[in-house]
Amino acid sequence: MPTQDRIEINPRVMLGKPVIRGTRVTVELILRKLGEGATHQDLLEAYPHLTEHDLQAAITFAADTLAHEETVLVEPQR
Repeated sequence: MPTQDRIEINPRVMLGKPVIRGTRVTVELILRKLGEGATHQDLLEAYPHLTEHDLQAAITFAADTLAHEETVLVEPQR
């Protein structure tokens, strides 16, 4: 299932942060928990309405977002 079927951005849900569709679980929360050492199983137990596909979609969404990020270098004023 494509990422866009699982990730939703709606200004009325969590102030427009990307969430797992139909939930208030943000992509940021999932990534932060994984970064802190939580396993997929830990997250699935803590949020039983999530699936392994939801977790994979969150990771893919983050990678896609970073892949399209642009860096603009600005010279400091002297």
